Amino acid sequence: MSDAFYDGSVSKRSITRKLAKNSKRLTSLRAELGTIDEQARHLRDDAEDMAVRAIVAGNTGVSRDARRAQEHAEAHRKNRDRVVAEIADLERRQDQLLDELSAAR
Repeated sequence: MSDAFYDGSVSKRSITRKLAKNSKRLTSLRAELGTIDEQARHLRDDAEDMAVRAIVAGNTGVSRDARRAQEHAEAHRKNRDRVVAEIADLERRQDQLLDELSAAR
């Protein structure tokens, strides 16, 4: 068996393994993003309700709860942004790996 064949075969297997791992992570993150989006709708609704209650009540305790709800919704949004960015990175990596696989053939 020639070294060129062996190197190409190993390279293809390595790329294929990386693609499979990347694909699995993408699937997981996309499912996570769906869950995050569903939770975000509820958090936004809760934060908006709390804000209205705080305005109506004029109570510092209610205002504090509204602020906490808003902070929680904001933290959730930041987590969503992180997941979206990771998905974009993995999609770019997948494209690179597919290019490498095409070149290795």
